[in-house]
Amino acid sequence: MKLGVIGLPNVGKSTLFNAITRAGAQAANYPFCTIEPNVGVVSVPDHRLDVLAEMHHPEKYTPAVIEFVDIAGLVRGASRGEGLGNKFLSHIREVDAVVHVVRCFDDDNVVHVDGSVNPARDAETINLELIFADMETVEKRIDRQQKMAKSGDKKLLVEIDLLKRIYAHLESGKPVRTLEADKDEQEAIRGLFLLTSKPVIYVANVSEDDLGGEPNGYVKTLYEIAKNEGAEAMTVCAKLEEEVAELDPDEKQAFLEEMGVHESGLDQLVKACYRLLGLISFLTAGPKEVRAWTIQKGTKAPQAAGKIHSDFERGFIRAAVVPYETLVEHGSIAACKEKGLVRSEGKEYVMQDGDVVEFFFNV
Repeated sequence: MKLGVIGLPNVGKSTLFNAITRAGAQAANYPFCTIEPNVGVVSVPDHRLDVLAEMHHPEKYTPAVIEFVDIAGLVRGASRGEGLGNKFLSHIREVDAVVHVVRCFDDDNVVHVDGSVNPARDAETINLELIFADMETVEKRIDRQQKMAKSGDKKLLVEIDLLKRIYAHLESGKPVRTLEADKDEQEAIRGLFLLTSKPVIYVANVSEDDLGGEPNGYVKTLYEIAKNEGAEAMTVCAKLEEEVAELDPDEKQAFLEEMGVHESGLDQLVKACYRLLGLISFLTAGPKEVRAWTIQKGTKAPQAAGKIHSDFERGFIRAAVVPYETLVEHGSIAACKEKGLVRSEGKEYVMQDGDVVEFFFNV
C-alpha cells in the first residue's frame, strides 16, 4: 500500500512525514524544499503480533508495511505546470490513497504561501488543481474515443457517455470519488487513473495547544469538508509527532497521554487508511515466523493464501482458522485444537480481520 502525503508548501507535511517514517526528509520554512518525492516504508503497528511473538518466540517477526511518499508542495496553477505542478501530479497518480495535510494553526514565524491560514481555501486550491488536471485527461479521452466510435461500436458509445458524466461532475467542482456509479462504471473509472478518484484522508495539522481539547474553528471547517466528500479526517500536531518519534517506545505512550492524545499520528493514520481502502489483516504464527498479511475486506481463503505464495492458492485444500481473541483466551493453538476451536474452512470462506490461519495445499 502506497500513500502520498500532499499539501500546500509549509503546511507541515514534510514534518509529519519525518515523524511517521523517520526518513529525514528536509523540512524548511520555504516552498519546494521537497523536490523529488521522499519515500519511507513504515511497519504497521499491530499489538496482536507482539502477543503471538510472545507465544511462539519466532525466528522472524514480520509486520505489514505501508509506503509513504512525501510529495512536493503544490501551488495554484499546478495543473498548468506552475511551481512543480507536473511532477506533483505525476507522483499522485502512483499512490493508492492521498494524505492531504492542511494547516490549522496560526504562527507568524511560519510563512504561508497565500499570506494567511484558511483551511477551506487551502484545501480547495489543491482539489481544484487536481480537478483541472482530470478534466484535461477526460477531455482528451473523449476526443480519442469519439473518433474511434464512428464505427458504431456500442461499448465505446457507453464509455463516452460515462466520460461526459465524469467531465460534467468535475466541471461542477466535485472530485470523481463523489460520483455515483455502478460496479461496472467504477471499474471503468479505476482504469482512467484519475487524480480525484483517489481516496483521501484530510489531516488537520494543529499546534500543541490545540491538542486534546475542543477543535478550533480551522479544524471544524476541515472536518466539514471531509464529511461532505465522504473522506476520512484526523487531527495531529506534526511538530509533536516529530518529537514523539525520537522517544523510546516505553516513553511514547506516557508522553502522548500527558498531551491529551491516546495514540500516535501513525497509529491514527494506519487505522484511517485501512478503513478508507477497505483493508484487513490476517495473521500467521509459528516458530519460524509471526507475520501480518494485508488483504482486501471480502477476500476468500484461497486468494488470501495466494498472498503468501501462488502455489498456496493454486493447490488450496483448506484453511485451519482460529480468531485471534480465541487464541489469546486459551493461550495456544494446541489448546484451541484440543477444545475444537480451530475451524476447518474451505474455498468459499471469507477471511476476517485477526484470523490466525494455517493453509493446507497440494501442488
